[in-house]
Amino acid sequence: MSEPSAPLEPQYRMHLLGSIHDIPAPAWDSLLANREHDVLSSHAMLACFEDSGSVDGVKEPAKKKEKARSTGWVPRHLAIQNAAGQWVAAMPLYEKWHSYGEYVFDWAWAQAYERNGLNYYPKLLSAIPFSPVPGARWLGDQSLAPQMLLQLGQWARQQGLSSIHMLLPDPNLVLEHAPGWMQRHGVQFHWHNAGYADFESFLSTLTQPKRKKIRAERRKVAQAGVHFERLRGAAITEEHWNFFYHCYCTTYAEHHSTPYLTREFFKLAAERLGDHWLMVVAYREGRMIAASLLIIAGSRLLGRYWGAIERVDCLHFEAAYYQSIEAAIELKLERVEGGAQGEHKLARGFEPVPTCSWHWLAQPAFAKAVQRYLDEEGPAIGQYMSELEERAPFKRPPE
Repeated sequence: MSEPSAPLEPQYRMHLLGSIHDIPAPAWDSLLANREHDVLSSHAMLACFEDSGSVDGVKEPAKKKEKARSTGWVPRHLAIQNAAGQWVAAMPLYEKWHSYGEYVFDWAWAQAYERNGLNYYPKLLSAIPFSPVPGARWLGDQSLAPQMLLQLGQWARQQGLSSIHMLLPDPNLVLEHAPGWMQRHGVQFHWHNAGYADFESFLSTLTQPKRKKIRAERRKVAQAGVHFERLRGAAITEEHWNFFYHCYCTTYAEHHSTPYLTREFFKLAAERLGDHWLMVVAYREGRMIAASLLIIAGSRLLGRYWGAIERVDCLHFEAAYYQSIEAAIELKLERVEGGAQGEHKLARGFEPVPTCSWHWLAQPAFAKAVQRYLDEEGPAIGQYMSELEERAPFKRPPE
């Protein structure tokens, strides 16, 4: 554990942890308002990232830049203790040396810093690595957030860090009273379960052209000789995991990129988070040809990864979306969250949902410039949401 910083008030003390293992799992998880809903923010999940080497698994904060650049994700988890030594608040936090794996894009901000001879990296990031999923970023006592973030900003300035970013927090977290914090708006696409009995009852709520399109896409996959198996928890064997990881790596290779997560991550996550995992496997002629991986998080089904080793028309839509919808209906889950971006999801029954992130910049001139940018971007996002809602695939009630 790093040295605690100066006290917030006499009864509180803030710590920057060099590893999630520097705080007991029961203490961290007790700060989650809903452990099942926010499984991605759990101690077990964050430990999987570290223990697998998907992020830096150091026991102490990195002392050298060379170490910090090993993955570009250095744990700096924030935690507060009261005078009695009880953990009362926390925040998953990383020192970042790039902007990969975040899904709320700030590349233009980094380029602006560079053009002006300033370093944008390292920065501080509160997010779940490689996961564009809204959820708990502030854990525990909400009233401590303004004080904690004010002190965190002071520490960031002392360390020469450019900025602090909190991505996709629970929408109930409001930082308007935390000095210097700016809100940024975004959009994701989620599918909502209206108590459907089956996939056909969901289709019946769509307009005729959209129903026809979805049925045609599903028919193409079936006529290609592909069938599917949905597996949960212990039913997902090592063979399935190995095949899925091959698909996962193939997806990155097709985009000329490198996978963020190691095979060890999925091994540990399968062992530690068991029934939270749902895998869809596609077969043709007895061979596995594609797989998608989802996370069951309370009443949510989180679409995470997909890949295939053979090309079949519309296979992606079936494996990643329609199988997810069927699973959510079967398990009586409230919604499927499809992750970042993807207007094509709209035509397949997903609806636009507003998201947000919060940002603090140490450099006053850049903070003002970013605020002006956000003041312009916000209304544009609102207009975009309105346009998407007009294009919704659902039947409209008679006027």
